Amino acid sequence: MTQTPAVSIIIPAYNESETIHASIARIARSVSLPFEVIVVVDSVEDTTIPVIQKIQIEIPQVRIEIQKSRGPAGAIKYGFSQAIAPVVIVTMADGSDDPASIDTLVELVGRGCVIAAASRYMPGGQQIGGPRFKAFLSRSAGKSLKIFAGVTTSDATNSYKAYNRLFVEEVGIESDSGFEIAIELVAKARRLRRPIAEVPTIWLDRDAGDSRFMLKKWIPKYLKWYRFAYGPALTIDQLKSKQKEGKE
Repeated sequence: MTQTPAVSIIIPAYNESETIHASIARIARSVSLPFEVIVVVDSVEDTTIPVIQKIQIEIPQVRIEIQKSRGPAGAIKYGFSQAIAPVVIVTMADGSDDPASIDTLVELVGRGCVIAAASRYMPGGQQIGGPRFKAFLSRSAGKSLKIFAGVTTSDATNSYKAYNRLFVEEVGIESDSGFEIAIELVAKARRLRRPIAEVPTIWLDRDAGDSRFMLKKWIPKYLKWYRFAYGPALTIDQLKSKQKEGKE
């Protein structure tokens, strides 16, 4: 890597040999800023690894990391621990996210936002495909948080977001299973009254492989942070105190 990256792009992956090459190639074509891509897998047997080793020949900014736990939450947390850029973006291995938004998301964080969200549900955004019930829940959560809790994005649950790395280190990540990290960090930013911005994005359902999203298992995790977002303003010391007490 010849330049210090302006953005670290984390991709949690689980046997994504069918999709990962095209996804990373689109990132490399779309991002004009110096970047690194950190692909995080669960084990040395993951089928994603040989594909990444080939990609590294043409895109040396890509590296593979093997997390010390399992699952998407662990992968994302481990990716944050390995990131070196001041801005960190989480995106999916399946190519459903549009990497054309990355430069703008990074710029918004550089201007002072602690989170910049790629939003499917704001004007100009769109979601194409995917399970209807999952989309209904996601849209409803995002819209209601914006209207009633004052969250300044319509898409709190979307994993495709940019984060100020120092903010994430400051508030910590408590999620331990699914993709609820996205709404956790939005909820914490809202309670701390830190700025959140959004830009429209078009999300396309994956056209290869199987989704790893486990709706029934992870809904209670999302609901915890959905409720948390509605609380009164906190200081960082109060937030840390709540974390120690294990209270919402």
